[in-house]
Amino acid sequence: MENNNEKLEKSRHSLAHLLAAAVLTKWPTALIGIGPTVDNGFYYDISTPSTPTPHDLEKLEKEMRTLASKKLSFVRKDLSADDARKLFTSQPFKIELIDELEKKGEPISVYETGDAFVDLCRGPHVENTSEIALDGFKLSKIAGAYWRGDEKNKQLTRIYGLAFEGKKELAAYEKMIAEAEKRDHRKIGKDLDLFTFSDLVGPGLPLWTPRGTMIREKLNDFVWELRSARGFERVAIPHITKRSLYETSGHWDKFKDELFKIVTREQHEYAMKPMNCPHHTQIFAHLPRSYREMPQRYSETTMVYRDEQSGELSGLSRVLCITQDDAHVFCRMSQIKEEFFKIWDIVDTFYGTFGFNLKVRLSFHDPAKMEKYLGTPDIWDTAERALREIAKERGVEAFEAPGEAAMYGPKIDFMAHDSLGRQLQVATIQLDMNMPERFDLFCTNEKGEHERIVMLHCATMGSIERFLAALIEHLEGNFPTWLSPVQVRIIPVSDKHIDYAKIAASTLSKEGVRVEIDESSNTIGKKIRDGKLMKLPYLLVVGDKELTAGTVTVESRDKGSLGAVSVPDFTASIKKEITERARVAK
Repeated sequence: MENNNEKLEKSRHSLAHLLAAAVLTKWPTALIGIGPTVDNGFYYDISTPSTPTPHDLEKLEKEMRTLASKKLSFVRKDLSADDARKLFTSQPFKIELIDELEKKGEPISVYETGDAFVDLCRGPHVENTSEIALDGFKLSKIAGAYWRGDEKNKQLTRIYGLAFEGKKELAAYEKMIAEAEKRDHRKIGKDLDLFTFSDLVGPGLPLWTPRGTMIREKLNDFVWELRSARGFERVAIPHITKRSLYETSGHWDKFKDELFKIVTREQHEYAMKPMNCPHHTQIFAHLPRSYREMPQRYSETTMVYRDEQSGELSGLSRVLCITQDDAHVFCRMSQIKEEFFKIWDIVDTFYGTFGFNLKVRLSFHDPAKMEKYLGTPDIWDTAERALREIAKERGVEAFEAPGEAAMYGPKIDFMAHDSLGRQLQVATIQLDMNMPERFDLFCTNEKGEHERIVMLHCATMGSIERFLAALIEHLEGNFPTWLSPVQVRIIPVSDKHIDYAKIAASTLSKEGVRVEIDESSNTIGKKIRDGKLMKLPYLLVVGDKELTAGTVTVESRDKGSLGAVSVPDFTASIKKEITERARVAK
């Protein structure tokens, strides 16, 4: 029986065809590319005689509704390559796709939408347009896109549409999008002065201000605290490597087009590291290892570099330099479960601190595409069976995702839902039986024999940049007190209260509280508004009354007005909040 997700997917796919039909009605000479579904609807890439405008979107949407109201049927027909080419003589993008399908020996099919439109497509679709909720879709925006995502190809116009089960679901999604725009990490990051970008430095290369750097360091300290308690040790590696390291690991063959390459004046070829695991194997391998020394746990926070396409860069979410809180465990087969659970405890503690609810995804390989992976089917079956058993013993409900594995092994991915209900892939623990094989990593066991070890890859934040983008939007910039770059701002009512403000600030600062004083000539009202706009956890107002009583009047971002409190009492209270890493009130 078809579920709601399948029905919605078919409806979205069918709406993409109606969009293309509407485009050809308005611009008969338009060239049409592809029109897939996406998480919130659909899009179609087109080339038109004139650039579509928002007013054109209204007309196209109206034409789509007219077509949908006619209860047009979607009928599949299988064609030979020659017949398909005859059908799409005036559509070069379709001809390219047909030639590719023919070369691969794959079936070629089209879908006819009544007499209105025919498109190259494998389906599936609704049976007829009466199944489409007319009040559940709308065309949303126009963007540019290169044909097939290659900047060397022609640039097309991409028209996006939203599509849901009905009016209520569409309205809920649009409300969520409006809230997401308000929480956009790029806007909040600028407002709070956390990071910036420079045209001279280049896109995808964020520059961190003192405030933003403070947050990065505090997050990294927290991860290290959790790791250190579980036996991890810090290591450090260079940012470049000889090509041969990645040839041995298998990364060069599979990712060479995504690497920043360096040729020295002596013509030696190096690469900026896109990951750290191959380097860490060499730290493990530089000494003989006894079973008594196992496991070896290495931790390092360092940048890696990936040559992303400029059109894919987006704020902190997609950058060229990625700061990874990376860790690798080299252990025996018998130690896998215990080590997984230690890392899992770190993940639960870290994300629980921010109020994220985690789900577990078992990211496995796709047996039909073994060319994407290192190793043999037997190795993969062994590794995936181990992860199923670990998840079962942990007592969690895990869902499997074939095709989501890393190239060298399956993984447990932790999926978080933020405060807007969006799903994010955050931490990961990966089981790698292939890289130890390729680098011949072993320990000497109790019998004096060489025993092949396994390798666990684990990242708590993964990318600090991407995690901070998610955290900023999840919290709307309201960082918990322990993480806030400025924890307290003291606001003197007038200049004569500045000396008292400095005494209070000194008391707090000596106890490790990050405090600043607003000595501006602004009115008290504007000073308070500015502090709230900066989302500071605490504002302390000091005037005549406070000076006389030896108190401060406390305004909490999360709890509202707390009234007059003595400086020692406030200091003790905020120290406790910081030490316990109390959550933000949601």
